[in-house]
Amino acid sequence: MSTPATLVILGASGDLTHRLLLPGLGTLLKQRDRPELTLVGAAMEDLDDQQWREVVSEALTEAGCPDSRRDRLVSATRYQKLDVTDPAALQTLLDSLPSDPVLYFALPPEITMKACAALKEVNRPDNLRLALEKPFGRDAQTAHELNLLLADLVPEKQVFRVDHFLGKATVLNLLGLRFANRLFEPVWDAQNIESVSIITDEVLALEGRAGYYDRAGAMKDMVQSHLLLVMAMVAMEEPARIDELELRDLMAHVLRATELWDGNPATSSRRARYTAGTIAGREVPDYRDEPGVDPANDTETLVEMTVRIKTSRWNDVPIRLRSGKALGDARNAITIVLKPVGHVPEGFTNQPSPNVISIGMKPENIAVGITTNGEGDALDLEDSVLFTEMGSSAVRPYGEILEGILEGDPLLSVRGDIAEECWRIVQPVVDAWKRGEVPMDTYRAGSSGPSNWR
Repeated sequence: MSTPATLVILGASGDLTHRLLLPGLGTLLKQRDRPELTLVGAAMEDLDDQQWREVVSEALTEAGCPDSRRDRLVSATRYQKLDVTDPAALQTLLDSLPSDPVLYFALPPEITMKACAALKEVNRPDNLRLALEKPFGRDAQTAHELNLLLADLVPEKQVFRVDHFLGKATVLNLLGLRFANRLFEPVWDAQNIESVSIITDEVLALEGRAGYYDRAGAMKDMVQSHLLLVMAMVAMEEPARIDELELRDLMAHVLRATELWDGNPATSSRRARYTAGTIAGREVPDYRDEPGVDPANDTETLVEMTVRIKTSRWNDVPIRLRSGKALGDARNAITIVLKPVGHVPEGFTNQPSPNVISIGMKPENIAVGITTNGEGDALDLEDSVLFTEMGSSAVRPYGEILEGILEGDPLLSVRGDIAEECWRIVQPVVDAWKRGEVPMDTYRAGSSGPSNWR
């Protein structure tokens, strides 16, 4: 039975609301009825209730929400024009809501911080919940300042820092894969693992996102948040139970033990930016010529960073984090390469390849590379793959995230100390880049990356 909830989307007229939040909510309502959910949209744009209802109805329909559930939510939703940085306007909004609303900040980080500062000046209900989109701050210092600000507003358990990668079924499936299979758990350590790679390569280029991306770049957009959180789940110790305290404590433990591979940001990281090229027959301009891009920002579109986790389980295992745009092939996977076996009996005509475990995040699958005897010659070793597709969750990642927020369960949200640890890890690299200590390589759009990265 779902609990009554009022979801207020601040920034309701924006792209995030239309493209991700409302469709995610639609998939949630398709799978699980929430008869006592009230939706309120708020933004600076001039919309009336009817226009807002049409926006909501279209998004829920696209997500496959049943007509009866869609119509019930749409009939009760309303829109309020609002300056989120105005304390008086926020007070008027809160006074019109029940005692336990959710304020979802679908806003740029700078506006979110101003809105939270304005909230300090108003009377807030005790059960107020706050949901914030990443990035959480612009750097390590502002992330800490944001956490201090949030701590003055509500208890930490009522803060939901949203990273939609934690709503991906594949990432959550890591827990079952690791801890429910004797095949994997005994070899999940430095004695058996040669290296780990977590890669999200996209064929998409900037696609009109210059307003956000040109100020963030691949490091802040992907590595600082998404990939470090996935790494923490790959590397964490076994939880006694799946709850928000156990899971997030163990993720924080991994991140606290993480540092750059050799301690030097200039040798533990590299960056690049795409130039003009062709992807699937489509011409892609040089990044610096994309609409809205300021070349002075010196923004990277591809990044690699190698880290180590200083624990006995992971000591001296290089973990490569990579993400980029406008590449020739999409790769979205966690790859674990195992060390060679200690001894191969004499008589085989060749040496076995390393066993590789690949966990695809998009599409969702698991592939395990093994060595078998050749079909024509039993003494000839060849590679085989054990492969399975994992059923995609019927609820989109933002739907999974929203369900936790509406139920008041922070299991899939990023805790404040975790957000700061992620910034601590990448901050030396970001600072070294600003000092020009790491060159900006280039790669042609549609290629696999810079030629000197082989």
